[in-house]
Amino acid sequence: MPCYEFEGLVPVVHPDAYVHPTAVLIGDVIVGADVYIGPCASLRGDYGRLIVKDGSNVQDGCIMHGYCDVDTVVEENVSVGHGAILHGCVIKRNCLVGMNSVVMDGAVVGEESIVAAMSFVKAGFDGAPRQLLVGSPAKVLREVTDRDMHWHGLNIREYQALAGRSAQSMTEVSPLREVEDNRPHLAGITDVKPQM
Repeated sequence: MPCYEFEGLVPVVHPDAYVHPTAVLIGDVIVGADVYIGPCASLRGDYGRLIVKDGSNVQDGCIMHGYCDVDTVVEENVSVGHGAILHGCVIKRNCLVGMNSVVMDGAVVGEESIVAAMSFVKAGFDGAPRQLLVGSPAKVLREVTDRDMHWHGLNIREYQALAGRSAQSMTEVSPLREVEDNRPHLAGITDVKPQM
């Protein structure tokens, strides 16, 4: 993985975390245990500190950045979906930030909340626990249910396992020229399915 020291600060990655080789970590970045950082994620700690706490995932194409003297924090067991941008914000425990969402400076997303895909959480937003935030700017649509949290928990377990699976089995290879006979499908560790 490309890691860069910046003004004397070197990224810190827990040995039980997995950072994809195409993800970039710069400067003041702290990655906890059982974290998964996906392909092409950019964690630019060249201005403010970025913290991804234990059990969370920052998926492919995500961007984290922030201002000086402000920590951008992803707390424990958070999923940050593909292509999301977090800038100078705090995402509390057990949240889901949907694909291509943006969470701006000074915003706090409350525990066990969900930011719907493609939503925009404006600067200074101060969320309560268990809010479903939808739209641009994001507004509270309803309370997050136990069913929502069960589904989120299954996804979190999948990504925590994916960190270990990736560390053990992902290697760079040349592609095959054709599909082999009886090519198997991959399997997860839970029975999670897309939530409709």
